[in-house]
Amino acid sequence: MTETAASPGAGGETAQPATLLFVDDEANILAALNRLFRPFGYRILTAESGAQGLEIMAREAVDLVISDMRMPEMNGAQFLEKVRERWPETIRILLTGYADIASTVDAINKGQIFRYFSKPWEDRDIVVDVKHALEHKQLELDKRRLERLTQKQNEELKQLNVSLEAKVRGRTEELRRTMGFLEEAHERLKKGFLTSIRVFSSLIEMREGPQAGHAQRVAEHARALAQRMNLAESDVQDVVFAALLHDIGKIGWSDSLMRKPFSALTSEERTEVVKHPIKGQTILMALEQLQGAAKLIRHHHERFDGKGYPDGLGGLDIPMGARILAVVNDYDAFQNGSLVSKPMHAKKAMQYILETRGSRYDPLVVDAFAELLGETEYGRANRQERVMDQPMQSAQLKPGMVMARDLATQEGMLLLSRGNILSAGMIAQLINYEESEKKALTIYVCP
Repeated sequence: MTETAASPGAGGETAQPATLLFVDDEANILAALNRLFRPFGYRILTAESGAQGLEIMAREAVDLVISDMRMPEMNGAQFLEKVRERWPETIRILLTGYADIASTVDAINKGQIFRYFSKPWEDRDIVVDVKHALEHKQLELDKRRLERLTQKQNEELKQLNVSLEAKVRGRTEELRRTMGFLEEAHERLKKGFLTSIRVFSSLIEMREGPQAGHAQRVAEHARALAQRMNLAESDVQDVVFAALLHDIGKIGWSDSLMRKPFSALTSEERTEVVKHPIKGQTILMALEQLQGAAKLIRHHHERFDGKGYPDGLGGLDIPMGARILAVVNDYDAFQNGSLVSKPMHAKKAMQYILETRGSRYDPLVVDAFAELLGETEYGRANRQERVMDQPMQSAQLKPGMVMARDLATQEGMLLLSRGNILSAGMIAQLINYEESEKKALTIYVCP
């Protein structure tokens, strides 16, 4: 038998009115319970036996069961035990009219009941306990719902973190590859720019006849000396560029003036010659990347005692790169005869520079250069490097080989720089050059 409340939801805490099932074989008890709980808005069902109660529960969602203990065929303890087994979330309350401790204990143990009440009950007590029981159940349901929600959100966050970490790793790897490509491209541009400067320098030197190769040698010494004096990488680069182009201001000179030693110049010729540092700086005015080198070119003929040209700077007012360039340039110029009428031996050239340290040259730069030239390790390193180089004829070259030394013509024109990777096209051009000039080239490649 079932009976439904007239005003569902009026007294319940949940969104839907709670459903109560009363089970008792006594009709007056069922009627009393119905009357007691109807005003609270519960949905009320009733059954006159345990079997009927189970049938109702099989088709209805019941929140709370109140069962009498003593009923025929199936007592309250047995009924509540089956309820617990099949619908464990349904709250179970036992009514008993007997002081049967053993039956009550059996109901508590097997049916795991929420409360038990003795007949006759106190209306207020049973109403309050039912209300508390339903609130307790609702709290349990809310707790489980929140736990499920938290677990679901934790799983979503975990997946999101995994996804984000994967995206970050992907982006980081993409940026690393991009940076690698940019650095590689930058290095290619830098190398190409340096090669362009060296080619331009060699073209200038083609007019210098026996002095050809001067700028290349000065550049090599200037680089080693600047690095030895711990100049910054960008300053070393400026020194090298300045060394390669330091005589660019001579480009408009006549051949006779170009090949005349400085010591043999007339007064008019010297007036023209001392202008070449300023002309050199002016020629490079439009090239922003060479402004540092252009400043060194302007001052590479200044003297430490202030008696040089073009601005008469002295001491530390002369840029360090220009002081380095002054030493290594004169060291080579003494040997190729462009400063004095009779070329000097290297040892004598260095001796002259040592004797004029503090007057013509910065003493610290001279001392560092002397150590550089005399340093056993430096010479050994050069010798070892050259021993390891492999000289080849052009016909023996293969694409992919790396140039171990600069390749220049007898006139000093640079054909390929050290570090260039030979291609089939480059090898073909070298062979064509040999055939057109009828001169064999010796090419040094890395082993």
